[in-house]
Amino acid sequence: MGSTIKNQVETCIDELKRGTLTEKGLRRIAEIADEVRAMQDILYLHAAANSPISEVLAMRIVESGEISDGPENPADWPYQTVLEAIRDGWSVVKFPELALMMDESRTYSLGFEFILERNGGH
Repeated sequence: MGSTIKNQVETCIDELKRGTLTEKGLRRIAEIADEVRAMQDILYLHAAANSPISEVLAMRIVESGEISDGPENPADWPYQTVLEAIRDGWSVVKFPELALMMDESRTYSLGFEFILERNGGH
């Protein structure tokens, strides 16, 4: 996406001041908004405990349609805790399944999985 809604609005304001604003320029704002609304990013964070401030043990991100496990070195991951991701605009859509932790012999996951989402405009 070449321009953001904010950039297009600024362009329209400049054109309005110059008297060159067109319907096409205004419609471009709606087009950009539709593009942004259509995008959804998903972030899977496996933490050491069920607290949002626990250390992240593993991650996977689906961003702009691309899947990544992030940088190889955990120190370079974009978030070291779930709370850092929340502060960066991610919303938690699934908290860890605590029932899985009640019987350690039947736990099939890595740590405590948080699933977060972010809709365009980031």
